[in-house]
Amino acid sequence: MHFIPEALDTYVVNHTEKEPELLQQLTRETYQKILQPRMLSGPYQGRVLSMLSKLINPKNILEIGTYTGYSALCLAEGMQKAGVLHTIDINEELEDFQRKYFDLSPYGRQIYQHVGDATEIIPNMDIKFDLVFIDADKPNYSKYFELIIHKMNPGGIILSDNVLWSGKVIEEVAEDDISTKALLAYNKLLAEDNRVETVLLPIRDGLTISRVL
Repeated sequence: MHFIPEALDTYVVNHTEKEPELLQQLTRETYQKILQPRMLSGPYQGRVLSMLSKLINPKNILEIGTYTGYSALCLAEGMQKAGVLHTIDINEELEDFQRKYFDLSPYGRQIYQHVGDATEIIPNMDIKFDLVFIDADKPNYSKYFELIIHKMNPGGIILSDNVLWSGKVIEEVAEDDISTKALLAYNKLLAEDNRVETVLLPIRDGLTISRVL
């Protein structure tokens, strides 16, 4: 979805760092073999994630929602040499696909996959994170936030994807639209919670950056 004129959006993309060849291959294979390929972060947002990770230079990263591994590889680009990335996805059928590309990258040994319900996996993680990326089922966004906020290092960054939800956050919400209602509540939570300071960026489908105080 374009939140600025398409021609201007194209100009922005054309003047942004290009994605690595491995990620181009991952994208092609995702579109060929995997359902719902639009769930990929995509080259522009991927470069945004990469740049943010490089600026943060995290030791420990948590990703909630792996899909085919595109965003994990982008985040790993900024990880410290001894850093670790944990990524959680509920779909066990994608595990081998993800691992294939993780192992083709320089970060394979630093990326740990977890398959299952993130709300059950996160409480058992005895780790302090510098960077978290939330990009999973929208109804649980607020729950994920409450589970990870106490596992963040001071100054740590929480990134939240799809927070504009194709513009639905400013439209009349259907009674049965659980995801939009959840995102409205989540965006309000981030804006008002005194444990974080937040800026919402109108990048693609909306990306929130929250810094833990």
